[in-house]
Amino acid sequence: MKDKLFPRENSKVEDELDLFQSEFKDIAPLKQDKIPPQRFSSKQKSGLKEKNQQNVAELKQASAAFEFSDGFEGHFDIDQPLKYTREGSDSHEVKRLRRGDYPPDLILDLHGFKKDEAKLEIAALIQAAQKQHVYCVQIMHGKGTFALKKAIPNWLIQHPAVIGFHQAPKIWGGQSALLILIEQTQ
Repeated sequence: MKDKLFPRENSKVEDELDLFQSEFKDIAPLKQDKIPPQRFSSKQKSGLKEKNQQNVAELKQASAAFEFSDGFEGHFDIDQPLKYTREGSDSHEVKRLRRGDYPPDLILDLHGFKKDEAKLEIAALIQAAQKQHVYCVQIMHGKGTFALKKAIPNWLIQHPAVIGFHQAPKIWGGQSALLILIEQTQ
């Protein structure tokens, strides 16, 4: 019925098709001689990614050479700012942290990190600070769910290179950050 209503349009389309075919009658189609790349399913991709992440995590941990325990919990006064001084160390140095006398030379931002990742990063930070002879470092843990804010102090008091730490003054992040003093090895 369409052909009867619009005979002109139908003939126009046929003319264009004939013209197209006459122009390309000498052209031969190309043969596919390449092998298409192997496509992985999403399950295979995620397995490779997890394996890579695990390898990177193992390398970081091996280079940091310190493992934190989640089972250890220190006692911190909830009415006071978060602070710690290693036994036998000068508490005056930690007071200087509170005043902001020591600006941090290395800063680690742990926003968005999971606990296991954060442990590796903290161990690597302490090792890097010792290697670079940095006395004061900062860890930004944020507030969020308080998971890292509660865990980080318990991890830090386990490390033998940590002299002490104090909640950062407002200019360095306040309640969402810690300033840490690192013992230098000769």
